[in-house]
Amino acid sequence: MPIIRLPKDAINRIAAGEVVERPASVAKELIENALDAGALSIAVRAEAGGMSLLVVEDDGAGIPLAELPLAVERHATSKLVPGRDGSLDLLNIQTMGFRGEALPSIGSIARLSISTRTNGSSEAWKLTVDGGVTHGPNPISWGRLGSGTIVEVSDLFYATPARLKFMKGERSEAMAITEAVKRLAMARPDVAFSLQHDGRSVLRYRIGTGDMESQRLQRLTDVLGESFGSNAFPLESVRDGIRLSGFAGLPTASRGNAMHQFMFVNSRPVRDRLLVGAIRGAYQDVLARDRHPVLALFLEIDPQFVDANVHPAKTEVRFRDPAGIRGLIVGALRHGLAASGVRASTTVNFAALGAFQQSSLPAYSGQSGWKAPAYASHEPTALFKVSDNYGGLISPEPSARAESPDAIAERAPHSEFPLGAAIAQLHGTYIVSQTNDGIILVDQHAAHERLVMEKMKAAMVDGNTIRQPLLVPDVVDMEPLEAERLIARSDELAKLGLVIEPFGEGAVAVMETPTILGKINARALLSDLVDDLAALDGPFALSEKLDHVCATMACHGSVRAGRMLGVDEMNALLRQMEQTPRSGTCNHGRPTWIKLSLLDVERLFGRK
Repeated sequence: MPIIRLPKDAINRIAAGEVVERPASVAKELIENALDAGALSIAVRAEAGGMSLLVVEDDGAGIPLAELPLAVERHATSKLVPGRDGSLDLLNIQTMGFRGEALPSIGSIARLSISTRTNGSSEAWKLTVDGGVTHGPNPISWGRLGSGTIVEVSDLFYATPARLKFMKGERSEAMAITEAVKRLAMARPDVAFSLQHDGRSVLRYRIGTGDMESQRLQRLTDVLGESFGSNAFPLESVRDGIRLSGFAGLPTASRGNAMHQFMFVNSRPVRDRLLVGAIRGAYQDVLARDRHPVLALFLEIDPQFVDANVHPAKTEVRFRDPAGIRGLIVGALRHGLAASGVRASTTVNFAALGAFQQSSLPAYSGQSGWKAPAYASHEPTALFKVSDNYGGLISPEPSARAESPDAIAERAPHSEFPLGAAIAQLHGTYIVSQTNDGIILVDQHAAHERLVMEKMKAAMVDGNTIRQPLLVPDVVDMEPLEAERLIARSDELAKLGLVIEPFGEGAVAVMETPTILGKINARALLSDLVDDLAALDGPFALSEKLDHVCATMACHGSVRAGRMLGVDEMNALLRQMEQTPRSGTCNHGRPTWIKLSLLDVERLFGRK
């Protein structure tokens, strides 16, 4: 077949397939144009999921009459300024848009109208595009004060009816528009946003007050809910001129998917695999693999070091120094997690409150044989002594006041420590602690697991991991492939205090173990390590792999559920938790403790 030149309308419709995927894409492009025009207020209206009508109204600078026809021409833009030699620097993008494709693409597949008025002008003008055919501009009356632009898009995809078959229902398309508006609203807390669907107000975000951090937190709370502000910590880190800021959620306030992770590069919402991987790496030892943190990260970087011209949708970026960006994000998040201190998620606390139920006692018949227990002795039966301290992690350090039940009956103890004074152990698993203003419940295994892991990591960094040689090596039989995988990582395991050697085909001999783990089940430990190493064959940094291995080993060396602890041991565990970073979650992302305030308890009993 001969080579032909494509007609202009065909070119625009082909391009529209990349730029305009659905109504939400139209909303995103039009809002970005409004932001580039300096708008401080943006109103969006949609009907039938944006398919029949989508309107974006702003109070920006407007479009001059002479430039209005150019606005709907392909590859025409006001957002790239030529240099002295007339060339355009595509690596110095200062605006949201720059490709000059959105409006002509929309106009080629829908009915488009642009009404605008510039600053200081007494006249307003309207231009329409119907299936790629331009009409106007014509003068119109302007029914409001000041400048701005109103863009109306109706009958989307009427010129390309085949695309309509790929659209989802009105509800799904409306939800996609809502998400697009939310992302851009989070990016710009200094701009007011509103959204209507079929005449019903869905979103309304006012401009925040205070500095940028305060405005940003207000906007994020408006978008993500009140619980986000109380369960997130601020981020602020600068490296090599690159600034990272934002707010990240506590591990115990995680979600089941990554839909609540928002990333912005120079105020542009992006979906980048590098950034997602960095977030996963930062949270990998405080979250289970099927849980995801809630956060909003804002990266400010010289446009020369990031390429936004990767895809027409402009949601993908490339960094000149991806390793540096990853290191900045991982370091800032881990520092923030460590600095968040002894803190429990309010979502976990509320869930605990909701779990409390009032139940009825069985009716007493007088023949049940039930007898009231004799409370003659209150001394707990300890299954191991304080000296059996798991490498010194549980030691009788100075503790908060813990008294016998008789003393507690006389006067309630109080503690100045954040995690309070241990007063009881439930089912050999949970520590009950009393603070000045409430009650704390601690999962002893989960808490000690975190303590062991952090101590192992610190020892590895300092290079002083203490190992204990086994008098008789523990030989573990396994599949030959599994044995090879372990031996291949023997140097890394040795850094953690676990020394292994090959012992014939399909067998591994454990020669030394970390002292901190005490007596362990070598077979169970190696089995779990094999599974971890198999899952970590992907693009993980060495430090992240070691963290995964540390987590597995710490789990095997921690105080198990069912161990009876003495008062001194329980208090020592609480004091260690207060001094250990990330102690609010175990290595698998589960909460280690929850708090019920005295007010919460009083409400449970109808006192408040």
